[in-house]
Amino acid sequence: MEFFCYHRDRPDSLTLRNELLEEHWSYMDRYAKEMIARGPVFAADGDTPLGSVHIVDLPDPAAARAFAFDEPNYQAGAYRDVLLRRWRNMLGRTMWDFPGGPAGGNRYLVLGLGPGRSADLVLPSDRDELIAFGPLLSDDGDTWLGTAALLRAPDPAAARAVLTPGGYSAIEVHDWEFGGRRS
Repeated sequence: MEFFCYHRDRPDSLTLRNELLEEHWSYMDRYAKEMIARGPVFAADGDTPLGSVHIVDLPDPAAARAFAFDEPNYQAGAYRDVLLRRWRNMLGRTMWDFPGGPAGGNRYLVLGLGPGRSADLVLPSDRDELIAFGPLLSDDGDTWLGTAALLRAPDPAAARAVLTPGGYSAIEVHDWEFGGRRS
């Protein structure tokens, strides 16, 4: 089962996050085989971290909750909340398989939260810039709750356009980058 996990930072938690960076990476290293995508999310300035996205393939919702809530930054109080949802990998690949590679261009997390009717259950026709794309689902996988996408786009407006206008009660667009240990 695939899960979308978005840990959102608590205000003024950057010092704590920096102190826990090695613990965070070591924790995520334990999930290397299960990882579909990962990376930090930033404010519009491109420098201020807002949180971290992890898309993982785990056995069940209990394993996903353990993954999300045992994470060192969460345990230490660096995160204010966690969005954890079942997810379906509509591209059938990991971020490391993205033909555009890990660098170059602007990268975004686009998160559409649904009003109750399903939207974007089919891949967009222009999928060359998609890094990850799929619906957010209830724990049982039966109820559509929104859509999450990681993509490369020229600007936030172009990134937002990957989701159907009017299909969501809210759409968030955040700067995002490929995660993992920096060389």
